Amino acid sequence: MAQGSSYRKMIFTWFFETDHASLALEPPADRAPMPPQKLAQQRLLIKGGKVVNDDCSVVADVYVEDGVVQQVGPNLNPEPATGLVMLDATNKLVIPGGIDTHTHMQFPFMGSRSKDDFYTGTKAAIAGGTTMIIDFAIPQKGCSLIEAFDTWKSWADPKVCCDYSLHVAVTWWSKKVKEEMKTLVQNKGVNSFKMFMAYKDVYMVNDEELYAAFSSCKELGAVAQVHAENGELIAQGAKKMLAMGITGPEGHELCRPEEVEAEATQRAITIANAVNCPLYVVHVMSKSAAKVISNARREGKVVYGEPIAASLGTDGTNYWNKDWAHAAAYVMGPPLRPDPSTPGFLMSLLANDDLSVTGTDNCTFDICQKALGKDDFTKIPNGVNGVEDRMSVIWEKGVYSGKMDENRFVAVTSTNAAKIFNLYPKKGRIAVGSDADIVIWDPKATRTISAKTHHQANNFNIFEGMVCHGVPVATVSRGKVVYEGGAFNVIAGEGKYVSRPPFPPYVYKRVRQREQVCQPVPVKRAPYIDVVSATPIERKQ
Repeated sequence: MAQGSSYRKMIFTWFFETDHASLALEPPADRAPMPPQKLAQQRLLIKGGKVVNDDCSVVADVYVEDGVVQQVGPNLNPEPATGLVMLDATNKLVIPGGIDTHTHMQFPFMGSRSKDDFYTGTKAAIAGGTTMIIDFAIPQKGCSLIEAFDTWKSWADPKVCCDYSLHVAVTWWSKKVKEEMKTLVQNKGVNSFKMFMAYKDVYMVNDEELYAAFSSCKELGAVAQVHAENGELIAQGAKKMLAMGITGPEGHELCRPEEVEAEATQRAITIANAVNCPLYVVHVMSKSAAKVISNARREGKVVYGEPIAASLGTDGTNYWNKDWAHAAAYVMGPPLRPDPSTPGFLMSLLANDDLSVTGTDNCTFDICQKALGKDDFTKIPNGVNGVEDRMSVIWEKGVYSGKMDENRFVAVTSTNAAKIFNLYPKKGRIAVGSDADIVIWDPKATRTISAKTHHQANNFNIFEGMVCHGVPVATVSRGKVVYEGGAFNVIAGEGKYVSRPPFPPYVYKRVRQREQVCQPVPVKRAPYIDVVSATPIERKQ
């Protein structure tokens, strides 16, 4: 990894610690030592970089105090100099920290648990330039949504190295579920709920339940999310493949071709539109599904599509690799597509706002865990990596390729997520009053992605060998430099849970307006007063 020289200039004269080494300098005789982490959070100056937001770029310094951006402008010289941490960003970009909208840390799934927990996963995230994740609390059918939320939060709070929030899944429907959704929105800071249209008999809900859940989301001011695949067709397709003797990873894609993703995407959009509920389609994996979303947006429907690092950076030809372990490592749901032009197609739509935001669906299982399905592809735990590599993959495939500019990159990796989930402008922007979640990005540096050097707990990386232009050289979380030049300065539990208020304006302005002016009204007409007759139906004997 080409990191260049260290960017930090230490101006203070007392203790500063990292988790790799400690630097002990004598404090002035008349001043007591201050807590090192508190000091690092107090005052920070980022000098000489180009500040890039979604709407503009400007060469400016950024001054941070107590975790919040205080000034953005040229030639800042905050006083006093004592106690000031300075980062030199000359010839670099200064961008909002990435927001990964879709992760599954330490997720119990398909007979195993994902390798990355909230510590290793968020530590890897900050190494890649991501300063916030949104994970999923997923209850089993018949179980409490609130208990699932509390469980996931209890796992995350002691471990997270960056800020996080939680979506909650609706895996069944009842009056209790509706009441718990209301409690989660009003008391727990949840403003998004995910419904599965796949994983039959595990998480899948039917169309009637979708309609009810969408209606509740709209009433509460939440964003409805869907995993869009036709679960019934997948179940039948899996039986067919196994009966044909296809037991390897290729069967995973063959039993859930992109048509089942496109059909479910269209159905979800239709149901959401009937309710006038905003819809967010997670992990868009295929051309067909992406076209459905693009067409819906051009028709004015309030729908957002989330391609992920995997669908933008690799493809499903790997399922036919002769090495079973290699092929199985790419198994995820929905699957990667064997058409090698799919990543470029999705990136083009992302660049032009047909698709809106990027996540990773980071859910890592090592080769031994994947081997649970060595004789039956339906038992291979679904999931791939991405939380550490998302930013670099999107820069490489989007910006370096010429498909998008630096401002659109910020939009799809951070700002749009902040707007959709009502975190903006505290997150997703570098401006006075925003949280100091900031990345110094070197667009000219390169790195080669490899499982040997990544910080995730997994022993395989689906982007192995990819050379990426665009490298995060320093990551700042809430005003503290938590990663710089390959070294971490963060401990488990430093991240915070972030509540998200309902009715995000970016999403709900159009919804509310349509609710006021687009309601059907009855036709006024004179009552019918003529003869009414019925033709008797004769039953056959």
